[in-house]
Amino acid sequence: MKVLIMFNREPYDNTDVTWNGLRLADTLRKNNQEVRIFLMNDAVDMARDACKPPAAYDQDLSKMLKDLIANDVSVKVCGTCMARCGIYKNHPYFDGAVKSTLGELADWVIDSDRVLTF
Repeated sequence: MKVLIMFNREPYDNTDVTWNGLRLADTLRKNNQEVRIFLMNDAVDMARDACKPPAAYDQDLSKMLKDLIANDVSVKVCGTCMARCGIYKNHPYFDGAVKSTLGELADWVIDSDRVLTF
């Protein structure tokens, strides 16, 4: 099964929404599902090395994303959002997080069996 998970929220927004989405992605991957991740809006910060967990937060969401990439999860990031969204506007994405377009997201949506948003 192909599962697309879209993230929209700032990674560290005083909730565990993003953390739970990444945990779900890893669990699905471990259950032999093809997982793809698309980051847009403020979630694009998660794919930037400049993004660090706040002192009071015990999870490194960018490291979790890098670990997913290292385990063959495809990650695309909205190119338009790069300059418009997040605390770290215009900072580059780290290796494995591919700058993408809304057209490519549309292709992924069409090609997916399940689409989840966080």
